[in-house]
Amino acid sequence: MAASMATSLQMLATRRSAFSSRMMLPSTTIADKRLTIQSKLSSSSSISLTKPFCRSFSSASQRYNNVVTSAISDKNEKEDLKSGLPIDLRGKRAFIAGVADDNGYGWAIAKALAAAGAEILVGTWVPALNIFETSLRRGKFDESRRLSNGSLLEIVKVYPLDAVFDSLEDVPDEIKTNKRYSGSSNWTVKEVAECVKNDFGSIDILVHSLANGPEVTKPLLETSRKGYLAALSASSYSFISLLQHFLPIINPGGATISLTYIASERIIPGYGGGMSSAKAALESDTKVLAFEAGRKKQVRVNAISAGPLGSRAAKAIGFIEKMIEYSYANAPLQKELLADEVGAAAAFLVSPLASAITGSVVYVDNGLNTMGLAIDSPSLSLE
Repeated sequence: MAASMATSLQMLATRRSAFSSRMMLPSTTIADKRLTIQSKLSSSSSISLTKPFCRSFSSASQRYNNVVTSAISDKNEKEDLKSGLPIDLRGKRAFIAGVADDNGYGWAIAKALAAAGAEILVGTWVPALNIFETSLRRGKFDESRRLSNGSLLEIVKVYPLDAVFDSLEDVPDEIKTNKRYSGSSNWTVKEVAECVKNDFGSIDILVHSLANGPEVTKPLLETSRKGYLAALSASSYSFISLLQHFLPIINPGGATISLTYIASERIIPGYGGGMSSAKAALESDTKVLAFEAGRKKQVRVNAISAGPLGSRAAKAIGFIEKMIEYSYANAPLQKELLADEVGAAAAFLVSPLASAITGSVVYVDNGLNTMGLAIDSPSLSLE
């Protein structure tokens, strides 16, 4: 046994010695190899002119050219290391449905995508369109438009949009003649998609930041059929309609995002009128649409379940401030949830960094969704 142990130790020492010799190459050897590689790479133009190589290995040659660029330029290499792992959306175009002011999640997502280099188009609810465009024009949003690099969020174009209606044939006369809709045209989902196609040809990112429940303050037991169906129409089917009409102009490999809420899974008293049902439908649809859009056009479909935010739209619930206080007191991360954090998560999900993520609901709520008990309850004592 002693002999075998000695043999084993000797073999181990030999392996370590071999490994160490490989790891501790003289610096001159490394430098010589690097010079040799660079000299070979410096003649890369001769490779690019070799037609059989390009035809047979086009993807490989593209990767090789990328290596050439970083290997030749030490400056670029240092810049890449300095920037880390960036979210790069330059050359991408995003359409964000549901931006009507500067303090909601839709606005935060627009800023995050713009900061990453994307071109921003927005769809604004028709009755809010005039106020929104006037505020933009007069500079009322300039402070909130400011990006981290000091520049301002630029919205290339604002489209009137009412995602409750798929086409003009679906619009009832009382809406067509409503003065809040006068002066606007081509605002149904189908028409907006056609306008975007005519104006820009295609998009890469589609964001659904829409929700409305006319009876949201009513308990579900008191919700009318009309109110319930209206909540589902505006808050969940609107996403299906948007993707249905925009998918033909979304570039392959594109991505979509919708916004949901934990009421889809847990009881949130006061969040009524069928809105909890609408969010549950939206999350279920996210999975099915991920399969269908993925198989049809390699488009990814995800949702963000965001925590409570004191936006103008959320104030319609009536107790949003209490929900924010509850989240602060009970979430694992005891801090204020910022709209920018949801924007950052959206930028990641639509970027190439999330190229294998689809059909997912990502929680951005300081971890509140993980809690089973309210630790600020008078009936609990965790001291």
